[in-house]
Amino acid sequence: MSQNKTEIIGTHALMQKLAHVVQKVARTDVTVLITGESGTGKELVARQLHELSKRVEQPFVAINCGTIPGDLLESEMFGHTKGSFTGATEQRPGMFQLAHTGTIFLDEIGEMSHHLQVKLLRVLQEREVRPVGADKPFHVDVRVVAATNKDLAAEVKAGRFRADLYYRLQVVPVTLPPLRERRSDIPLLIEFFLGRHNANRPFPISISEEAMVLLWEYDWHGNIRELENVIERLVVLSDSPVIRPDVLPPHVRSFLSEKKIPAPTLGEDGMDLNAAVEEFENRMIDEALRRTNGNKQAAARLLGLKRTTLVAKLRRKRGPDYKIPQSYAY
Repeated sequence: MSQNKTEIIGTHALMQKLAHVVQKVARTDVTVLITGESGTGKELVARQLHELSKRVEQPFVAINCGTIPGDLLESEMFGHTKGSFTGATEQRPGMFQLAHTGTIFLDEIGEMSHHLQVKLLRVLQEREVRPVGADKPFHVDVRVVAATNKDLAAEVKAGRFRADLYYRLQVVPVTLPPLRERRSDIPLLIEFFLGRHNANRPFPISISEEAMVLLWEYDWHGNIRELENVIERLVVLSDSPVIRPDVLPPHVRSFLSEKKIPAPTLGEDGMDLNAAVEEFENRMIDEALRRTNGNKQAAARLLGLKRTTLVAKLRRKRGPDYKIPQSYAY
């Protein structure tokens, strides 16, 4: 998407559509609600909205509503006066005051208590905040960007999130796709993270084709954050200039066989073991060929076979005129 200091990597159609929305919305002061699974890059999008806006030279202040205890979050967001509660030994501005003329990013907004939801709604409506213990409110000029990994519409129905605040926040909703829905960006992200973590190594680390196939097919439930952590660990621990499948984390290596090729089950009438083994082998071969775009040499390495052995199996099981189906291509 972008090549600035908040670089968001991606050429997938979903990311191109997202880039268009971000470019268009950034020029305004409209409130934005970013949704998406954990690790998809919600704060990066918030920072990009700020950096592409007219407020770029002003503060960008981020606060995680899910990591600060509820009794402290109000003071963190809106500030407090001296003596307003035990431990308040001096007056302190809140995040909204610190973000004045800039952008405030409210992460994990779905974790906010009802009490604070009411106060936040007033800030959005009146553009003013009242510090804890203060007699009068203060005007603030901020652009508000919020984010959550929850389904706020469902939270509203369940009574855990105020409907009026929800509609105030989602003037422009932006949804980040999980990494498994834009797999074509995985190699780009891997190369980016390799470049970042290779910087301090005596020799650069690269990814073999076979390892890249497994990384491509893994579902990455932790999304981009999980992918970067895996790449960083591989680079730090690697004793070889090339990362091969055998050094990938076990859950990544086993994903192909566990998810894509389910184990056969024994029914009440038993089973034909020879037929089951043959079916399992055929599916393994099909899967390996698809993931290597029909490359027999690479598929053989994935299966732990010699190329000649794989070719012999293909001819024996599917005839001497067997050809790789075009559907194996990505």
